[in-house]
Amino acid sequence: MKIGFAGAGNMAAALARGWAAASSGPEAMLFCDLDSDRAAALAAEVEGEPRADLVELRDEVDVVVLAVKPAALDDVAAELEGRAPALLSILAATPVATVAGAFPGVPAIRVMPNQPAAVGRGLLCYVAPSDDVPAALREELVALLGQLGEAVEVEEEVIDAAMAVMSCSPAYVALFAQALAEAGVSEGLDPPLAADLVAGAIAGTGEMLRSERPDAIRHAVAPPGGATEAGLEALARAGFGRGVHEAVRASLERFR
Repeated sequence: MKIGFAGAGNMAAALARGWAAASSGPEAMLFCDLDSDRAAALAAEVEGEPRADLVELRDEVDVVVLAVKPAALDDVAAELEGRAPALLSILAATPVATVAGAFPGVPAIRVMPNQPAAVGRGLLCYVAPSDDVPAALREELVALLGQLGEAVEVEEEVIDAAMAVMSCSPAYVALFAQALAEAGVSEGLDPPLAADLVAGAIAGTGEMLRSERPDAIRHAVAPPGGATEAGLEALARAGFGRGVHEAVRASLERFR
């Protein structure tokens, strides 16, 4: 399958890098962006090809990934005259019905990925395709998403909430990791060692969370009267949990 990217921003780059490293990625990847240098640079990085305009790109691929800002949907649709072989939309806050209105009759699947797709560890929440998406195309696209990590089908009414939790959260985890490493440095650790220790601890905890409840892990690590319990109490006093809830709500407000 040949994939064309309408847009070469951060999320498009994450998908392209993940597919480039995957065992069964796309047959070819083409890129077009208002910033032609950005499209060319990404194409060179993943051994793809840049294209000068969207029509040229569309006519050479099997699926167009809509990876522009949501406000640019109408402009992209106008340039393509509402035609495409099929669409994979990663437009935030843009329902499938809106995409279908811009591209009448074109099979479209909406998916919200996150940045770890770049290293094959992404989460890709997709809306159950409508009946106008052929079963074979749906199967092939979902399999392609699976090359980037874990593809999870969700109802469209909750996809914004899913995005606030899984698509935004790598930034929150990175912020926590930075703060934790900096705290270690302030207590005498060398910066590279602190960064490696934090990255390893987060990765290992992520694996544990696949089979154990968060509270079970917390209780196992923090017996009463111990050092971890003291740290958890300090986080609670600082409003850690409340801050996370506020972050999710703030993201949702932007989506809406």
